[in-house]
Amino acid sequence: MKKYKIFVINPGSTSTKLALFENEHKILETNVFHDSSVLLQFPTVNAQLPYRKKLIMDFLSENHIDLSDVDAIVGRGGSCYPVASGVYVIDDKLIEDTAAGKGGMEHPSNLGVQLARELQKEFGGRIFMVDPPCVDELCDMARMTGIDGVPRHTNMHALNLRGVAMHHAKHVLGKKYEDCCFIVCHIDGGISVSAHRYGRIIDCNDAAGGDGPYTPTRIGSVSAADILEYVRDKDIDEVKKLCTRTGGFVSHFGTSSSDAVHKMAEEGNKKAIRVWDGMKYQIVKYIGAMAAVLGGRVDGILLTGGLLRFEDITQTIREQCEWIAPVSTYPGEVEHEALAAGALRVLRGEEEPKHYTGRPVWDGWHDED
Repeated sequence: MKKYKIFVINPGSTSTKLALFENEHKILETNVFHDSSVLLQFPTVNAQLPYRKKLIMDFLSENHIDLSDVDAIVGRGGSCYPVASGVYVIDDKLIEDTAAGKGGMEHPSNLGVQLARELQKEFGGRIFMVDPPCVDELCDMARMTGIDGVPRHTNMHALNLRGVAMHHAKHVLGKKYEDCCFIVCHIDGGISVSAHRYGRIIDCNDAAGGDGPYTPTRIGSVSAADILEYVRDKDIDEVKKLCTRTGGFVSHFGTSSSDAVHKMAEEGNKKAIRVWDGMKYQIVKYIGAMAAVLGGRVDGILLTGGLLRFEDITQTIREQCEWIAPVSTYPGEVEHEALAAGALRVLRGEEEPKHYTGRPVWDGWHDED
Protein backbone atom coordinates (compact mmCIF):
# COMPACT_ATOMS: atom_id res chain seq x y z
CA MET A 1 0.00 0.00 0.00
CA LYS A 2 1.32 3.42 -0.95
CA LYS A 3 2.37 5.59 1.98
CA TYR A 4 1.19 9.19 1.89
CA LYS A 5 2.78 11.95 3.94
CA ILE A 6 0.24 14.47 5.27
CA PHE A 7 1.02 17.62 7.27
CA VAL A 8 -1.73 19.21 9.37
CA ILE A 9 -1.93 22.86 10.49
CA ASN A 10 -4.44 23.85 13.18
CA PRO A 11 -4.13 27.49 14.33
CA GLY A 12 -5.75 28.50 17.61
CA SER A 13 -5.95 31.56 19.83
CA THR A 14 -2.69 30.98 21.70
CA SER A 15 -0.90 28.32 19.67
CA THR A 16 -0.58 26.61 16.31
CA LYS A 17 -0.99 22.85 16.55
CA LEU A 18 0.90 20.77 14.01
CA ALA A 19 0.79 17.08 13.14
CA LEU A 20 2.53 14.82 10.64
CA PHE A 21 0.88 11.63 9.41
CA GLU A 22 1.97 8.71 7.27
CA ASN A 23 -1.39 7.40 6.08
CA GLU A 24 -3.43 6.91 9.29
CA HIS A 25 -0.34 6.73 11.50
CA LYS A 26 0.46 9.89 13.44
CA ILE A 27 4.23 10.34 13.44
CA LEU A 28 4.38 13.68 15.22
CA GLU A 29 2.08 16.06 17.05
CA THR A 30 3.05 19.30 18.74
CA ASN A 31 1.83 22.68 19.94
CA VAL A 32 3.81 25.76 18.93
CA PHE A 33 2.79 28.29 21.57
CA HIS A 34 2.63 32.01 20.87
CA ASP A 35 3.35 34.72 23.43
CA SER A 36 0.08 36.61 23.94
CA SER A 37 1.97 39.89 24.28
CA VAL A 38 3.41 39.31 20.80
CA LEU A 39 0.03 38.43 19.25
CA LEU A 40 -1.50 41.58 20.72
CA GLN A 41 0.95 43.64 18.67
CA PHE A 42 -0.82 42.58 15.46
CA PRO A 43 -3.85 44.72 14.54
CA THR A 44 -5.74 41.78 12.99
CA VAL A 45 -5.64 38.00 12.90
CA ASN A 46 -4.51 38.07 9.27
CA ALA A 47 -1.52 40.21 10.21
CA GLN A 48 -0.22 37.25 12.25
CA LEU A 49 0.39 35.18 9.10
CA PRO A 50 4.14 35.91 8.58
CA TYR A 51 4.82 35.50 12.30
CA ARG A 52 3.09 32.13 12.54
CA LYS A 53 4.65 30.90 9.31
CA LYS A 54 8.14 31.72 10.60
CA LEU A 55 7.52 29.83 13.84
CA ILE A 56 6.36 26.78 11.87
CA MET A 57 9.36 26.94 9.56
CA ASP A 58 11.70 27.33 12.55
CA PHE A 59 10.09 24.33 14.24
CA LEU A 60 10.50 22.17 11.14
CA SER A 61 14.13 23.21 10.78
CA GLU A 62 15.03 22.75 14.45
CA ASN A 63 13.48 19.27 14.49
CA HIS A 64 14.96 18.22 11.11
CA ILE A 65 11.53 17.57 9.60
CA ASP A 66 11.69 17.36 5.80
CA LEU A 67 8.45 18.11 3.96
CA SER A 68 9.96 18.14 0.48
CA ASP A 69 8.10 14.91 -0.30
CA VAL A 70 4.82 15.85 1.38
CA ASP A 71 1.72 14.65 -0.47
CA ALA A 72 -0.81 16.95 1.17
CA ILE A 73 -0.94 19.89 3.55
CA VAL A 74 -4.25 20.34 5.37
CA GLY A 75 -5.25 23.64 6.95
CA ARG A 76 -8.01 23.91 9.51
CA GLY A 77 -10.96 25.68 7.93
CA GLY A 78 -12.11 29.12 8.97
CA SER A 79 -14.87 31.62 8.31
CA CYS A 80 -15.55 31.35 4.59
CA TYR A 81 -19.13 31.36 3.35
CA PRO A 82 -21.13 28.37 4.69
CA VAL A 83 -20.38 25.13 2.83
CA ALA A 84 -21.50 21.51 2.76
CA SER A 85 -19.31 19.07 4.67
CA GLY A 86 -16.37 17.45 2.95
CA VAL A 87 -12.82 17.98 1.70
CA TYR A 88 -12.16 21.18 -0.24
CA VAL A 89 -9.31 22.13 -2.52
CA ILE A 90 -7.72 25.31 -1.17
CA ASP A 91 -7.72 27.89 -3.96
CA ASP A 92 -7.43 31.67 -4.26
CA LYS A 93 -11.16 32.33 -3.73
CA LEU A 94 -11.32 30.18 -0.60
CA ILE A 95 -8.28 31.94 0.84
CA GLU A 96 -9.68 35.37 -0.05
CA ASP A 97 -13.10 34.77 1.54
CA THR A 98 -11.66 33.10 4.63
CA ALA A 99 -9.20 35.95 5.18
CA ALA A 100 -12.09 38.39 4.79
CA GLY A 101 -14.17 36.43 7.32
CA LYS A 102 -17.14 36.13 4.96
CA GLY A 103 -18.74 33.71 7.41
CA GLY A 104 -18.86 36.49 10.00
CA MET A 105 -16.13 35.32 12.36
CA GLU A 106 -12.63 36.64 13.01
CA HIS A 107 -10.70 33.76 14.55
CA PRO A 108 -7.15 32.40 14.22
CA SER A 109 -8.62 29.38 12.41
CA ASN A 110 -8.92 31.75 9.43
CA LEU A 111 -5.14 31.41 9.11
CA GLY A 112 -5.32 27.64 8.46
CA VAL A 113 -5.90 27.77 4.71
CA GLN A 114 -3.50 30.71 4.37
CA LEU A 115 -0.70 28.84 6.16
CA ALA A 116 -1.34 25.75 4.02
CA ARG A 117 -0.81 27.85 0.88
CA GLU A 118 2.37 29.40 2.35
CA LEU A 119 3.84 25.97 3.11
CA GLN A 120 2.83 24.68 -0.32
CA LYS A 121 4.98 27.45 -1.81
CA GLU A 122 7.91 26.07 0.18
CA PHE A 123 7.40 22.32 -0.20
CA GLY A 124 4.76 21.56 -2.83
CA GLY A 125 2.01 18.99 -2.34
CA ARG A 126 -1.76 19.36 -2.61
CA ILE A 127 -3.59 21.59 -0.12
CA PHE A 128 -6.99 20.90 1.42
CA MET A 129 -9.53 22.16 3.94
CA VAL A 130 -11.76 19.66 5.77
CA ASP A 131 -15.12 20.33 7.49
CA PRO A 132 -14.77 23.97 8.60
CA PRO A 133 -16.89 25.41 11.46
CA CYS A 134 -19.27 26.96 8.90
CA VAL A 135 -20.52 23.59 7.59
CA ASP A 136 -24.23 24.09 6.86
CA GLU A 137 -26.42 21.07 6.12
CA LEU A 138 -29.46 22.00 8.21
CA CYS A 139 -32.77 20.59 7.07
CA ASP A 140 -35.42 23.17 6.16
CA MET A 141 -37.38 22.78 9.39
CA ALA A 142 -34.23 23.32 11.46
CA ARG A 143 -33.80 26.72 9.80
CA MET A 144 -37.23 28.04 10.75
CA THR A 145 -37.78 30.75 13.36
CA GLY A 146 -40.75 32.90 14.32
CA ILE A 147 -39.20 36.00 12.75
CA ASP A 148 -39.76 36.46 9.03
CA GLY A 149 -36.42 36.88 7.27
CA VAL A 150 -34.32 35.61 10.19
CA PRO A 151 -33.55 31.90 9.65
CA ARG A 152 -31.57 29.80 12.10
CA HIS A 153 -27.95 29.16 11.29
CA THR A 154 -25.21 27.32 13.08
CA ASN A 155 -21.48 27.43 13.67
CA MET A 156 -20.43 24.16 15.25
CA HIS A 157 -17.44 21.94 15.98
CA ALA A 158 -18.03 20.24 12.62
CA LEU A 159 -14.55 18.78 12.25
CA ASN A 160 -14.61 16.95 15.57
CA LEU A 161 -18.29 16.00 15.31
CA ARG A 162 -17.94 14.39 11.89
CA GLY A 163 -14.52 12.94 12.68
CA VAL A 164 -15.89 11.06 15.68
CA ALA A 165 -19.03 9.96 13.80
CA MET A 166 -17.07 8.61 10.83
CA HIS A 167 -14.61 6.81 13.11
CA HIS A 168 -17.42 5.21 15.15
CA ALA A 169 -19.34 4.12 12.07
CA LYS A 170 -16.30 2.47 10.49
CA HIS A 171 -14.42 1.02 13.44
CA VAL A 172 -17.22 0.21 15.91
CA LEU A 173 -20.29 -0.50 13.77
CA GLY A 174 -18.50 -1.62 10.61
CA LYS A 175 -20.72 0.65 8.54
CA LYS A 176 -20.42 3.70 6.35
CA TYR A 177 -21.11 7.03 8.02
CA GLU A 178 -23.67 7.64 5.28
CA ASP A 179 -25.66 4.59 6.46
CA CYS A 180 -25.95 5.71 10.10
CA CYS A 181 -27.88 8.09 12.33
CA PHE A 182 -26.03 9.57 15.32
CA ILE A 183 -26.35 12.19 18.01
CA VAL A 184 -22.87 13.63 18.48
CA CYS A 185 -21.94 16.04 21.28
CA HIS A 186 -18.76 18.10 21.53
CA ILE A 187 -18.53 19.13 25.20
CA ASP A 188 -15.84 21.65 26.09
CA GLY A 189 -15.55 25.44 26.34
CA GLY A 190 -18.20 25.40 23.62
CA ILE A 191 -20.89 22.72 23.36
CA SER A 192 -22.36 21.39 20.11
CA VAL A 193 -25.21 18.86 20.17
CA SER A 194 -25.81 17.61 16.63
CA ALA A 195 -28.12 15.26 14.74
CA HIS A 196 -26.44 13.27 11.94
CA ARG A 197 -28.72 11.56 9.43
CA TYR A 198 -27.18 9.44 6.70
CA GLY A 199 -24.04 11.53 6.23
CA ARG A 200 -25.42 15.01 6.90
CA ILE A 201 -25.62 17.14 10.04
CA ILE A 202 -29.27 18.10 9.75
CA ASP A 203 -29.56 20.01 13.04
CA CYS A 204 -27.27 21.51 15.66
CA ASN A 205 -27.32 24.37 18.12
CA ASP A 206 -25.39 27.51 17.10
CA ALA A 207 -22.48 26.80 19.43
CA ALA A 208 -20.37 29.78 18.37
CA GLY A 209 -23.32 32.11 18.86
CA GLY A 210 -24.08 31.01 22.42
CA ASP A 211 -27.15 28.94 21.49
CA GLY A 212 -27.86 25.56 23.12
CA PRO A 213 -26.65 24.44 26.56
CA TYR A 214 -24.74 27.07 28.49
CA THR A 215 -21.01 26.41 28.74
CA PRO A 216 -17.97 27.71 30.64
CA THR A 217 -18.07 30.90 28.51
CA ARG A 218 -21.44 30.97 26.67
CA ILE A 219 -24.89 31.92 27.88
CA GLY A 220 -26.88 29.16 26.21
CA SER A 221 -30.48 29.56 25.07
CA VAL A 222 -32.24 32.27 27.09
CA SER A 223 -35.68 33.80 26.60
CA ALA A 224 -35.48 36.73 24.18
CA ALA A 225 -37.60 38.83 26.55
CA ASP A 226 -35.21 38.16 29.43
CA ILE A 227 -32.20 38.98 27.27
CA LEU A 228 -33.73 42.27 26.12
CA GLU A 229 -34.44 43.29 29.70
CA TYR A 230 -30.93 42.35 30.82
CA VAL A 231 -29.15 44.25 28.05
CA ARG A 232 -31.32 47.36 28.21
CA ASP A 233 -28.46 49.57 29.50
CA LYS A 234 -25.55 47.74 27.84
CA ASP A 235 -23.80 48.40 24.52
CA ILE A 236 -23.80 45.94 21.62
CA ASP A 237 -20.16 44.88 22.02
CA GLU A 238 -20.75 44.01 25.66
CA VAL A 239 -23.78 41.95 24.68
CA LYS A 240 -21.84 40.07 21.99
CA LYS A 241 -19.11 39.23 24.51
CA LEU A 242 -21.77 38.00 26.95
CA CYS A 243 -23.10 35.54 24.36
CA THR A 244 -19.80 33.80 23.67
CA ARG A 245 -17.04 34.95 26.03
CA THR A 246 -18.38 36.26 29.35
CA GLY A 247 -21.46 34.08 29.79
CA GLY A 248 -21.78 30.69 31.49
CA PHE A 249 -19.30 30.02 34.27
CA VAL A 250 -17.68 33.42 33.66
CA SER A 251 -20.97 35.19 34.42
CA HIS A 252 -21.66 33.10 37.52
CA PHE A 253 -18.15 32.89 38.98
CA GLY A 254 -15.84 35.22 37.07
CA THR A 255 -13.83 32.30 35.69
CA SER A 256 -14.07 29.98 32.70
CA SER A 257 -12.12 27.26 34.53
CA SER A 258 -14.19 24.09 34.53
CA ASP A 259 -11.73 22.58 36.99
CA ALA A 260 -12.31 25.41 39.46
CA VAL A 261 -16.11 25.24 39.20
CA HIS A 262 -16.14 21.44 39.45
CA LYS A 263 -13.90 21.61 42.52
CA MET A 264 -16.28 24.10 44.17
CA ALA A 265 -19.19 21.76 43.44
CA GLU A 266 -17.32 18.79 44.91
CA GLU A 267 -16.63 20.83 48.04
CA GLY A 268 -20.35 21.48 48.50
CA ASN A 269 -20.75 25.02 47.15
CA LYS A 270 -24.50 25.09 46.50
CA LYS A 271 -24.38 27.59 43.65
CA ALA A 272 -21.57 25.69 41.94
CA ILE A 273 -23.59 22.47 42.24
CA ARG A 274 -26.63 24.16 40.65
CA VAL A 275 -24.61 25.66 37.81
CA TRP A 276 -22.66 22.45 37.09
CA ASP A 277 -25.73 20.22 37.25
CA GLY A 278 -27.71 22.74 35.20
CA MET A 279 -25.19 22.47 32.39
CA LYS A 280 -25.50 18.67 32.41
CA TYR A 281 -29.30 18.97 32.48
CA GLN A 282 -29.30 21.17 29.39
CA ILE A 283 -26.95 18.84 27.49
CA VAL A 284 -29.28 15.93 28.23
CA LYS A 285 -32.31 17.97 27.16
CA TYR A 286 -30.72 18.82 23.81
CA ILE A 287 -29.76 15.17 23.24
CA GLY A 288 -33.41 14.26 23.75
CA ALA A 289 -34.46 16.92 21.27
CA MET A 290 -32.07 15.57 18.64
CA ALA A 291 -33.41 12.05 19.21
CA ALA A 292 -36.86 13.37 18.30
CA VAL A 293 -35.44 15.10 15.22
CA LEU A 294 -34.10 11.70 14.11
CA GLY A 295 -37.45 10.04 14.76
CA GLY A 296 -35.94 7.82 17.45
CA ARG A 297 -33.77 6.05 14.86
CA VAL A 298 -30.38 6.53 16.55
CA ASP A 299 -27.42 4.19 16.08
CA GLY A 300 -25.42 5.79 18.86
CA ILE A 301 -24.92 8.80 21.10
CA LEU A 302 -21.28 9.85 20.75
CA LEU A 303 -19.59 12.14 23.27
CA THR A 304 -16.33 13.99 22.67
CA GLY A 305 -14.49 17.04 24.00
CA GLY A 306 -12.31 18.10 26.90
CA LEU A 307 -15.02 18.17 29.59
CA LEU A 308 -15.36 14.38 29.40
CA ARG A 309 -12.45 14.34 31.85
CA PHE A 310 -15.17 14.88 34.46
CA GLU A 311 -16.72 11.43 34.82
CA ASP A 312 -20.00 12.73 36.24
CA ILE A 313 -20.86 14.33 32.88
CA THR A 314 -20.63 11.00 31.07
CA GLN A 315 -22.40 9.23 33.93
CA THR A 316 -25.36 11.63 33.86
CA ILE A 317 -25.74 11.33 30.08
CA ARG A 318 -25.61 7.53 30.29
CA GLU A 319 -28.20 7.42 33.07
CA GLN A 320 -30.63 9.73 31.31
CA CYS A 321 -30.06 8.99 27.62
CA GLU A 322 -28.96 5.38 27.19
CA TRP A 323 -32.59 4.39 26.69
CA ILE A 324 -32.33 6.23 23.37
CA ALA A 325 -29.18 4.51 22.07
CA PRO A 326 -25.81 3.21 23.32
CA VAL A 327 -23.53 5.99 24.61
CA SER A 328 -19.87 5.96 23.50
CA THR A 329 -17.13 8.35 24.62
CA TYR A 330 -14.19 9.85 22.74
CA PRO A 331 -12.51 12.18 25.26
CA GLY A 332 -10.52 15.10 23.94
CA GLU A 333 -10.54 15.79 20.23
CA VAL A 334 -9.83 13.96 16.98
CA GLU A 335 -9.36 17.10 14.89
CA HIS A 336 -5.92 16.24 13.57
CA GLU A 337 -6.96 12.69 12.76
CA ALA A 338 -10.07 14.02 10.99
CA LEU A 339 -8.05 16.52 8.94
CA ALA A 340 -5.53 13.88 7.89
CA ALA A 341 -8.24 11.28 7.18
CA GLY A 342 -10.05 13.68 4.86
CA ALA A 343 -6.91 14.31 2.83
CA LEU A 344 -6.09 10.60 2.80
CA ARG A 345 -9.50 9.69 1.36
CA VAL A 346 -8.87 12.09 -1.51
CA LEU A 347 -5.30 10.92 -2.09
CA ARG A 348 -6.50 7.31 -2.24
CA GLY A 349 -9.28 8.18 -4.66
CA GLU A 350 -11.99 7.21 -2.16
CA GLU A 351 -13.56 10.68 -2.18
CA GLU A 352 -13.74 13.47 -4.73
CA PRO A 353 -12.54 16.82 -3.38
CA LYS A 354 -15.00 19.68 -3.57
CA HIS A 355 -14.39 23.15 -4.93
CA TYR A 356 -15.43 26.25 -3.03
CA THR A 357 -17.98 28.28 -4.98
CA GLY A 358 -17.66 31.63 -3.23
CA ARG A 359 -21.38 31.54 -2.40
CA PRO A 360 -23.25 30.32 0.69
CA VAL A 361 -24.41 26.74 0.25
CA TRP A 362 -27.86 27.94 1.37
CA ASP A 363 -29.04 31.48 0.63
CA GLY A 364 -32.69 31.35 1.60
CA TRP A 365 -35.94 29.93 0.32
CA HIS A 366 -36.89 30.85 -3.22
CA ASP A 367 -40.63 30.25 -3.17
CA GLU A 368 -42.55 30.96 -6.34
CA ASP A 369 -45.50 32.51 -4.51
